[in-house]
Amino acid sequence: MHHNYYFLRQLTPVLSDQLVGTELAVCFSQDKDELVLGFVAGKRECYVKAVLRPDLACLVFPEDFQRARRNSVDLFGELIGLRVREVIQYLNERAFSLVFDGGFTLLFKLHGNRANLVLFRADDVVALFHHHLVGDHHLRLAELHRPIVQTYAAFRQAGCQVAKLFPTFGKLPTRYLREKDFDSLGPEAQWSLVEEVVAQLEQPVFYLVRLDGEIKLSLLALGEIESETRDPWRAANDFYHLHTRLHSLEDEKAEALRTLNKRKGQTENYLLKNYGRREELENQTRNEQLAHILMANLHQIPPRSETVELLDFYRNQPVRIKIKPDLSAQRNAEVYYRKAKNEKIEINRLRQNATAKEEELQRIEAHVRALEPMDRVKEIRKYVKENGLTNDKAPETPAELFKHFEHEGFGIWVGRNAKNNDLLTQKYAFKEDLWLHARDVSGSHVLIKYQSGKPFPQTVIEKAAQLAAWFSKRRHEGFCPVIVTPKKFVRKPKGLPEGAVVVDKEEVRMVVPENWAGRPSAAEKEGKENGEDRRPPKGKPPRGPEEKQA
Repeated sequence: MHHNYYFLRQLTPVLSDQLVGTELAVCFSQDKDELVLGFVAGKRECYVKAVLRPDLACLVFPEDFQRARRNSVDLFGELIGLRVREVIQYLNERAFSLVFDGGFTLLFKLHGNRANLVLFRADDVVALFHHHLVGDHHLRLAELHRPIVQTYAAFRQAGCQVAKLFPTFGKLPTRYLREKDFDSLGPEAQWSLVEEVVAQLEQPVFYLVRLDGEIKLSLLALGEIESETRDPWRAANDFYHLHTRLHSLEDEKAEALRTLNKRKGQTENYLLKNYGRREELENQTRNEQLAHILMANLHQIPPRSETVELLDFYRNQPVRIKIKPDLSAQRNAEVYYRKAKNEKIEINRLRQNATAKEEELQRIEAHVRALEPMDRVKEIRKYVKENGLTNDKAPETPAELFKHFEHEGFGIWVGRNAKNNDLLTQKYAFKEDLWLHARDVSGSHVLIKYQSGKPFPQTVIEKAAQLAAWFSKRRHEGFCPVIVTPKKFVRKPKGLPEGAVVVDKEEVRMVVPENWAGRPSAAEKEGKENGEDRRPPKGKPPRGPEEKQA
């Protein structure tokens, strides 16, 4: 009932006491659905804020108001400097007017989602606050008073329908009557109950109540009463502040939970696909088994065949195997061994990614449990900020950000591009990790992740160096020098471009570029086919400048 006729009847006399004789000093909007009016009389100031949102139309009376320096606009400039002569409450209407000198009248029409402010000069509309309510151009001040005969005889003549005699009751008085079993009473008893309600509305206590999960300003005792007062000015302020606080709380919590539930759905969908792919890989005929079958039957495979049928000794039945006609039987078996290796690597990656996503799902569910009982906006905002819940997109895990490899139980992470290299080295690397990079050319940063108490095996360093060479511009060279150093000796001075760093201390290894987790390098293929010795040459690598930029 914050814009109900009976509430406005109580409020407008207080407005008259506060505003008559004052001058309008400022009138501006810094929100499309709010207008602030500032009145002065000598040193006394009075502010009225009209909130005209589709979901909330009400008046607020702040003690002072700080205008924003930007994004605010002056409105109804014709009224600035004019004195308020009168406050008029219209009979049986959710509207009142401030009458100014100069023949101007500012109408406050508080009609729910059609609430508006309309400026008149004499009886002509000069300006609207909400321009989309074009019907307000046709309003006439003289027609706003609505006298209604409200007697028992008129009540009986209207068929005992309250809404016809009291169209301004609104929802809460109508609900109050319904809870008193109004429809089961006789006409005289009904009229007595109506008169009782009208008496309360004309000499009310203003209640802030919680009803159907909403905060209401009621002139009748309904629902769960939060507070009460006999001051309509205070009641209007208390209603707005409590309504705003609770709706802000609900909106903040709903937004945070919406984001979390979206992430939860994305994570569960990923895990479903991950589990399906793993099951598919684990249940299908393994390439390793096909390779074993080929190796066991090398003598039975005709040259330049595209398919061959052999005995599957794992299942004791024939199996048809596709082979490449331009490769020997043994080389075809090697192709299947390589595919089998890739299968194992993919399964391992799927398991790692699934573990990371399962942990993410547990964190999301923990966030939801933590947010649901919170009842303060500041508490929710602090939690959301501290836990990085402001984006719909879930934070990416290292498994998603970088290329991942594993050798002898050690994780090897490889950057994808210059920006990603910086992220890997600056944010995800620790000083104990081993850092690698192809020397004197652009390429990926590579990390071997440190494991507590375990030295880095030379075989692991060799494999990581091969990856650093492969993911660089030296990929197709026979040998590549690779910098190997603890991460603590790698730094990025201010001003260096993306991906560039300075290495203070290094060791250099000569390796053959190889993506050993995928297909072999071109150099490796050529060396094997020609029977060449592709081991690194003896001797020390050439020395570079003291500062080396990767």
